[in-house]
Amino acid sequence: MTFLVDLARIGADSAGTVGGKAVALARMKQSGVLVPDAVCVTSNAYGVFVAEAGLSERILMELERKPFSEMRWEEVWDAALRIRNLFLTAPWPAALHEALSDGLAAFVGDGPLVVRSSCPEEDSAGASFAGLHESYVNVRGLGPTLEHIKRVWASLWSDGALLYRREQGEAAHFGTMAVLVQRLVTGEASGVAFSRSPQAASEGVVEAVYGLNQGLVDGTIEPDHWRLDRATGRVLEHRAPECRAACLGVGNTGVRTVLLPDAKASRPPLAPEEVADLFAVACRMESLFGAPQDMEWTLAGGRVHALQSRPITTLDSREASDRQAWYKGLHRSYDNLCRMRENIETRLLPEMTETAEELARVSLEALTNLDLAHEIRRRLEINERWVGVYWSEFIPYAHGIRLFGQVYNDAVKPDDPFEFTLLLTHTPLVGMARNRCLGALASLIREHPDWNGGAGFHGDSLPPEVEAAVSAFIEDYGELSWAGATGASNLSPRQALVSLLLEMAAHPPVSEAMVGDTSHLEERFLASFPLEDGEYARGVLALGRSSYRLRDDDNIYMGRLEAELFRGVEEGRRRLDLKGPGTDVEPLREELEHFGRRPTIQSASALGAGGASAAKARQIMGQPAGQGLARGKARVIRRPGDLADLKYGEILVCDVVDPTMTHVVPLAAGIVERRGGMLIHGAIIAREYGLPCVTGVSDATARIDTGDYLTVDGYLGIVTLGEAGAMFEESP
Repeated sequence: MTFLVDLARIGADSAGTVGGKAVALARMKQSGVLVPDAVCVTSNAYGVFVAEAGLSERILMELERKPFSEMRWEEVWDAALRIRNLFLTAPWPAALHEALSDGLAAFVGDGPLVVRSSCPEEDSAGASFAGLHESYVNVRGLGPTLEHIKRVWASLWSDGALLYRREQGEAAHFGTMAVLVQRLVTGEASGVAFSRSPQAASEGVVEAVYGLNQGLVDGTIEPDHWRLDRATGRVLEHRAPECRAACLGVGNTGVRTVLLPDAKASRPPLAPEEVADLFAVACRMESLFGAPQDMEWTLAGGRVHALQSRPITTLDSREASDRQAWYKGLHRSYDNLCRMRENIETRLLPEMTETAEELARVSLEALTNLDLAHEIRRRLEINERWVGVYWSEFIPYAHGIRLFGQVYNDAVKPDDPFEFTLLLTHTPLVGMARNRCLGALASLIREHPDWNGGAGFHGDSLPPEVEAAVSAFIEDYGELSWAGATGASNLSPRQALVSLLLEMAAHPPVSEAMVGDTSHLEERFLASFPLEDGEYARGVLALGRSSYRLRDDDNIYMGRLEAELFRGVEEGRRRLDLKGPGTDVEPLREELEHFGRRPTIQSASALGAGGASAAKARQIMGQPAGQGLARGKARVIRRPGDLADLKYGEILVCDVVDPTMTHVVPLAAGIVERRGGMLIHGAIIAREYGLPCVTGVSDATARIDTGDYLTVDGYLGIVTLGEAGAMFEESP
């Protein structure tokens, strides 16, 4: 069985064992195009590794916890991370390790290499998979080369690759991978050349950056862009980037950002004749392969080195192009995330806070009906603007957690692929600070002389000092947006808050999870990097913690703005109820009709409001998201107002725990969610309190009814219905 093959020995019929990328490079080399020297680790090696390490069955188990078509992206990412860790921690089969070591030793030497994917489906006319499998630049030495071959194999099972295969109608759990090991050509400039523009059939495109190509590919560095006439090669337009401040260069390992001297920063990386030469090479590739090509290149010593060439698969499908770009965008670069962090923490969050405070200062009662109508419209527009920011900035920034998780696992190779979350738990969260304030309010009520086990307190008549504390809480954190403001409960937001506090006061205080000293984990992580990469290691840890914090806090900030919108709406509704029909309230009536109702949880009909099916499953599989075992009666949340009925010690069963709902989590004994993922809000808060949590339970709110007796196994991701769950010991 062949495990290694030189580029010069690859034929057109070898794609099944060496992949499309290797076949294309071999053909280019054989036709006289200058390409880097390379050897290919065949898919035979991948097959032996997977078989002897017993990975096939474990991959299948990860992808069949529930129908793959029903898995949300967060669930796919969790599965992909676990699969990746299987590859990283599995030992090399002795014979395969010996064969690859002997075959690669002479080629590897001491020089820098690129280790990149070349699976059979890659770079085909039907599906390019461009950017969905991993490539690693500036790998040095035999040991690191073998390690990075594993990482490339694992990228066959990345979230982006799995979702793209699903989109292409391919089976998610089938696949194989070859790996190219190329010599790294360090050029003065690098880029891409399209023999035909994806946007205009009569044009070609050349893009270039100084230094290595990686900065252009991952979006770290904006390129110079040239549009050319396909027929004549004449430049139609040159578009310079906003700033040419930096490029990517070779470090001791990996790549690093290098500041450009002023002389380079002020001029394009390519001269006009070099643009023409590159476009000519791209056109030559089109003639060679018989289809328009997307060619990656680097310019070294005045010579064009073709790094790879693939057919442009998106000429007739803008939708397909957009989807693939989304899958590629699932993983953002460290530099990109650092820029997002600065923008979010120094500009967006302070602006949100200032806006909420400005809205809170408006005396709505003093406004005329017409002015109140305008104020409601203004508040709605403010909310809509920030919802846009939430999706464009806050949601993508969550990738900082995932970047840290991958970097941690690559460096440490822990047995538990989610060990990295221990370094994130107890990062200061606004939601947890708010819940501590709730706990303090509950203690104030519990310790009050008039409490008497609850008999002396009523929601409509609280002692002055408790009323003042409740008002201060609402001023700091807003009201319960799932309560009366949505029109889904008979309780006003304030009444719902007081009801929650009385329920909390009737039971012992809830403690947050006790997490042991994790300093040794942090030290082990930082020590796994060479000295020169220490700043990066500390930076990616800080980025992970910041992203983790915002993953929960962003909805708290949004909740404050939403609470102010609802305050305006409630004032408008109050006036309509008082005055009835009349011309002076018509603008107000029209504005409230425009606002409509905006439930924060999926409608009951969509979640199976009719109750659980008659034939209930004895056990329901999900994903483990918070360790522990818990038993109790289910409280199923099918509409926002159901949250007001949650009692101490019940199992919270819902579609998703929104951060504005986490007020009630301290009452719960465990959490079951339909939406899956280790890093969704409910899972984060569950871990903060040490609650067993199972996510990704299909049709959870339809298969379980309020009052059902549940056992939640947060270790295995299993929810058991019925008293038989008593065979498990109740979690402490």
